[in-house]
Amino acid sequence: MGLLGGMIGLGGAEFRLPLLIGIFGFVALHAVIVNKAMSLAVVVTALPARLVAVPYAALAPLWPVAVNLLVGSLIGAWVGASWATRMRTATLYKVLAALLVLMAAALVFTHLDGAPTALALSGPVRIIAGLVAGFGIGVVAAIMGVAGGELLIPTIVLLYGVDIKLAGSLSLAVSLPTMIVAFARYSRDQAFGVLRSNGRLVVAMSAGSVVGTLVGALLLGVIPNIVLIPALALILLVSAVKVWRH
Repeated sequence: MGLLGGMIGLGGAEFRLPLLIGIFGFVALHAVIVNKAMSLAVVVTALPARLVAVPYAALAPLWPVAVNLLVGSLIGAWVGASWATRMRTATLYKVLAALLVLMAAALVFTHLDGAPTALALSGPVRIIAGLVAGFGIGVVAAIMGVAGGELLIPTIVLLYGVDIKLAGSLSLAVSLPTMIVAFARYSRDQAFGVLRSNGRLVVAMSAGSVVGTLVGALLLGVIPNIVLIPALALILLVSAVKVWRH
């Protein structure tokens, strides 16, 4: 899953979640917590590597963008994790299925529709839009246990007109603290014990995800997007149907 995600510049968490439910047999909330732990490992590994490709000096002038989104995403992460721990299992399956469809749509929009065009928003309106978008992305990332890059990158490009390569690095900078907040909220729930009882599996899959993501990044562009993106979107849609019926 890391390999698939790395080939399009993602960590693969969107593809890993259905496997945790369908193949490894985790119930919805346990799958989300395990996925969040693995996503955190991938982001921690990817951020230094990304800073080598896109130096800090290029990102420093964009700190207001990260702060704008972070204010909303940190709140959204706490709220999303709280909602997930309180949902009935059957309801959480339905929510996860709907969010997998959302990820499939975002994948196609970002990679096949060409570069998104920045919206012409004034200062205060853009700040409010950033807060709202950040909150929504924080909620989605927390509930799915993902980093949220598939939603963050087009949001940064659309709202702030940032180059897509810089947006990729900024998304990691926003994702890491957002994920830590969601992880902290999940740690207060008794379901968090799934990480202790499945420690070896979590470590093994995390290592596989990190290596796969790095190898996938090296293979970036080997398979044309016109072939790869529809195939990955189809995987997400099929997964959504299976999770919905679970």
